[in-house]
Amino acid sequence: MEFLDLKTQQKRIRKPLEKRINKILDHGAYIMGPEVFELEEKLADYCGVKHAISCSSGTDALLIPLMAWGVGPGDAVFTTPFTYVATAEVITILGATPVFVDVYESTYNIDCDKLEIEINKVIKQGKLKPKAIIPVDLFGLPARYRLIDKIAKKYNLKVIEDAAQSFGGSIKNKKVGTFGDVAATSFYPAKPLGCYGDGGAIFTNNDSLAEECKAIRIHGTKTDRYNSERIGLNGRFDSIQAAVILEKLTIFDEEVGKRNIIDAYYRKYLNNAQYHPEGYQSAHALFSITIGSKNKRDELIKKLTLKNIPTVIYYKLPIHMMKAFDYLGYKDNDLPISIKLSQTIVSLPMHPYLASEDINKIIETIKR
Repeated sequence: MEFLDLKTQQKRIRKPLEKRINKILDHGAYIMGPEVFELEEKLADYCGVKHAISCSSGTDALLIPLMAWGVGPGDAVFTTPFTYVATAEVITILGATPVFVDVYESTYNIDCDKLEIEINKVIKQGKLKPKAIIPVDLFGLPARYRLIDKIAKKYNLKVIEDAAQSFGGSIKNKKVGTFGDVAATSFYPAKPLGCYGDGGAIFTNNDSLAEECKAIRIHGTKTDRYNSERIGLNGRFDSIQAAVILEKLTIFDEEVGKRNIIDAYYRKYLNNAQYHPEGYQSAHALFSITIGSKNKRDELIKKLTLKNIPTVIYYKLPIHMMKAFDYLGYKDNDLPISIKLSQTIVSLPMHPYLASEDINKIIETIKR
């Protein structure tokens, strides 16, 4: 049994993908070739935004808009500690300070009540200037953007939707990629829409922001590639990776539909999964459940392993408990929901090609 099955998916797209790759080998534009711009048009059309800007990774997709806004030392950026480290990493790279906000125990996404509390704490302390919010759409489920946008407007903050895991999701038919001032996704191979290397994309309706992001991804250049008009980075996208995404897009909605069916089947028998509010459609990047304690979680993992059922823990440590972030001064009892989740959560196999007999085997093993 595979935790993530890319081999079966590849069989479906291999012939047209090989045709695309051969075309790239013929024209020789291996970086930022015509496939990249074709993909950007299709991604923008899929989400319903004016601009989709490809880049070298999901991390750079978060970093580039922050650079465009001039986020730096003295700025506070609010985000969740219960996610992959890249979300906080991009803040610290620019010299800004991540301010962590605990999550809802039900959805694992940023708690909007606690978000406003943390913003007011920073304002009252007067040491940092609140600048932006990076909500994370954890495991494919969009965060509460209606409330987040309301808070952002109240305090004049920018919002980056961290959609690294949620491309293909939606809230009431409004697709992921359209929330906040800008959205960022990842094409890491394990994502619902992943390439065979690294890659990402930025989504926005803001024309000037789009132009700045395009410049930053190519060393800050605009019209002259040998004259940087601002500080940038090497964030360009490979043509072969664009070809992979283009072919995967042709079956993507079908795959999301299959993930939805598998998710619903799991939920018929397992009542301890991530809560999905009405009107919220997850991309089902992962299917995760919580067990009563760390010991019980570890016992379940052993039981599943004996049956050759793979599991992964996302995430073993909240970011604020990682050694790299000791300098922020968080204590062991800070952000208790994130800590509790890290000790009780486990992710089960989730992909469009998961056989029904495998799902039944997983459920039966857990229920015993």
